[in-house]
Amino acid sequence: MPLLERDTQLASLGEYAGEARQGDGRLVLIAGEAGVGKSALVEQLERGLPEATWYWGACDGLFTPRPLGPLFDIASKLGGELLELCRADAPREELFSALLRQVSAPGELHVLVVEDIHWADEATVDLLRFLGRRIRDIPVLLLTTYRDEGLRVTDPLQIALGDLATQQCVRRIGLPPLTPGGVAVLADGSGLDPAALYRLTGGNPFYVSQAVQAGTSEVPESARDAVLARAARLGSDARAVLDAGALIGTRIDLALLESVTGGAAPAIDELLASGLLTVDGMALQFRHEIARLAVEGAVGAHRCSAIHARILASLLALGCDDDAQMAFHAEAAGDGPAALRYASAAARRAAALASHHEAAAQFERALRFVHDADPATAASLYDGFAYEVSLMDRWQEAADARGRALTLWREVGDRLREALGPTAELAWAYATLASMWMMRGVNQDAIELARRAQAIAWPLGLTKVLSSALNTEACAIHVTGGGWAETLHQSLDIALAGRHEAEVARAYVNLHACYVADRHWATAQRYFTPGVAYCDDHDITSYSIDLRSERTSVLERTGRWDEAVAVCHELLRQGGPSPGIRLCTLDRLGTILVRRGEPGAWECLDEAIGYADGAGDPQSIVALRLARAEAFWLEGKLAEARREAELADDVADNCDRWERGAVAVWLRRTGSARPPRGELAAPYQLQLDGDRSGAARLWAELGCPYEAALALLDATDEASLRKALWTFIDLGASATVRLTRQKMRRLAIRSIPVGPRTATRKHPLGLTRREREVLELICARLTNAEIAQKLFISVKTVDHHVSAVLAKLDTPTRRAAAARAAKLGLIKTAP
Repeated sequence: MPLLERDTQLASLGEYAGEARQGDGRLVLIAGEAGVGKSALVEQLERGLPEATWYWGACDGLFTPRPLGPLFDIASKLGGELLELCRADAPREELFSALLRQVSAPGELHVLVVEDIHWADEATVDLLRFLGRRIRDIPVLLLTTYRDEGLRVTDPLQIALGDLATQQCVRRIGLPPLTPGGVAVLADGSGLDPAALYRLTGGNPFYVSQAVQAGTSEVPESARDAVLARAARLGSDARAVLDAGALIGTRIDLALLESVTGGAAPAIDELLASGLLTVDGMALQFRHEIARLAVEGAVGAHRCSAIHARILASLLALGCDDDAQMAFHAEAAGDGPAALRYASAAARRAAALASHHEAAAQFERALRFVHDADPATAASLYDGFAYEVSLMDRWQEAADARGRALTLWREVGDRLREALGPTAELAWAYATLASMWMMRGVNQDAIELARRAQAIAWPLGLTKVLSSALNTEACAIHVTGGGWAETLHQSLDIALAGRHEAEVARAYVNLHACYVADRHWATAQRYFTPGVAYCDDHDITSYSIDLRSERTSVLERTGRWDEAVAVCHELLRQGGPSPGIRLCTLDRLGTILVRRGEPGAWECLDEAIGYADGAGDPQSIVALRLARAEAFWLEGKLAEARREAELADDVADNCDRWERGAVAVWLRRTGSARPPRGELAAPYQLQLDGDRSGAARLWAELGCPYEAALALLDATDEASLRKALWTFIDLGASATVRLTRQKMRRLAIRSIPVGPRTATRKHPLGLTRREREVLELICARLTNAEIAQKLFISVKTVDHHVSAVLAKLDTPTRRAAAARAAKLGLIKTAP
């Protein structure tokens, strides 16, 4: 099939190749729907760059993949150090660095192709991140292809694409469907109506070619029909080989296919002549995954297991070391013992390469055949599965698996797991119990148990348990008001040195959370950004979500409510967050909705309080009860508000000074006679002392506008109330605005503002405060990444703001927006 309507894309690829040849490396993201011709475009480029050295790798969607499959494909041709490290099962950091070294030699253009990254495992996605940050100064052209239809915003690949977009070496190419004219060219001479064919296929080149090549008098209703129509013309031997190939995968090793089918050169020749398969070196491949799926779906179930059994036997005879592939075919063949053996090995290899989704999937596959295992093996598999899913925020599954493992260990009679003597098991028992006590607010006991764990861990060199125990100790000390930072930083350093991924992630989460709790926003940001990057790079979903959830607290407290609401909705749309994380997210969202007087607030707060009460975590209960107290207070239901504040006070003994301060202020605000508990944070203490202006000043210095306005709202003088009112108006806190006006009317204050500030109302373009900040930085010629760093927001959020600014200024580019802003006098100097 000729390559039509792709001249522009080919020219761009040629330009990028020229830049890469000069040492200015490029990573090109080639996107388009299935069948649009992404691989054909890259193949055409290869024919035009014969002087370059090409290395191809592909992600396979047939089975849960072996992590870094494309890297192993590339290593098989690249050879040298990388291949040796692959064969030695080296850590992925060594593999990544070896690849980079081997393609960095000047004077030769290296082209790396990774196809179908929509199927990429997490380790492969991390490889792309790694290369994207480092190929800018070497002669490498890295081409990736992926399907962009149906790619969810929460998909790990989508998140990675967002990260990659900030790298200066990254370029994007999108492939649209063919135009009606292009379809007419392909249909020429087929007897098919080009207009009808375009309507049916939407211009998808693969669909068009399959319909044309089917040779039917009517246009097939789908590409599947077209593929099967062509397959129906094959001889019986060729069809048997085609069916086996479909079950092997998109790329079919010739030696494997011959072993499975008994050798069938004439049949292979017939398949190549039909156009269903193409040659790729020493392998065959389906012209498109759609074709493979069509053939696979037509293989009867009674034949599938037999073919998979032959594939498994052939792989074994050929010395295959891809446990993931072996596990897939073993399960499909119904060979339980083999599936158990290979899936267990694949799970542990995936875990070692930080591909935790793949590891969990392989452990899950192994557990489907656990009835064939002895109790100790089964217990180990349940433990492994529990750990992997805990990193993905699937806590109930983790708890169930841990419980099953414990039962099996007791059945085995493994006394070490009962934690006898100064062993690793006892150290972990102390560390785990310390964490449990800390979460329940029993902080002194948590500190003591954490130190017992450390006393065992230090001499035994148990760095993982040591990091965990130090982390817990630091968090408990933080709540009690002691010096915690050095201990928590030590926990992070030990985890990083020991490559204990979950402990590194937990340390980042708690460093961020502790600094947030202390209202040290800028310091917290220093751990949020690398923390999210680390969690995403190492496929640790649970802690990544935890960081993003806690980030909403920063956004809410610093008055960036639109951003907070957007992040909350994004987290809740994922559908997977555990109750603990949903609790925090629902708290923030419900609180903002309450203040804005918008619907849905009580649904959020009611669901969240159920989680909080069920967990018994004092910090969560206090936060939710106070949010509900504020909600009732804003509705004028003082008795209900007082009841919620007192419920918060009931569990506040073991909370920190900020939480105790918030409880004390809400007790006072709602008319409760209960006294404050212990030391309170300074702004709250000033409020209770009657120094509302001083409290407001401290809140303002901390960057907390709503709390500053609430402090002033407790006053009775006109100046304080007017200042509070304007702050609430600027924040869009409609419910609090209404309450403030009611108080001002009761005090007989006149000329109460009824709308937004004049300056805001008369803004010529209707830009929000945040959009005006973004516009100023656009005019200063900052990139989106630099704007994100400056404003402490995500690059994705900046993208949204920039789009809104360009739309409101009615300009197509950033430069044009800056010029128009200068012309309108929206900025002080011209760009």
